Amino acid sequence: MSAEESPKPKRPFRDSALLYAGMAVVFVVIVFITGGKMSVAIPIALACFVVATGYAWWKLRQRMRLEEEQEAS
Repeated sequence: MSAEESPKPKRPFRDSALLYAGMAVVFVVIVFITGGKMSVAIPIALACFVVATGYAWWKLRQRMRLEEEQEAS
């Protein structure tokens, strides 16, 4: 089954945001468990979350525009 044949998720942006939020939480928990600086870990986790979700949103918009252009032609 190719990528084009696979079913599309109903809410792809939400799914991406939840994945990146989960990864940020895991990062902060690992830093906490290992005794790292939480004052550094939390801003890094938030920055990574914002960048990753922004990139996911941008790529999703690109894909939607490309599909609309393909349908129009």
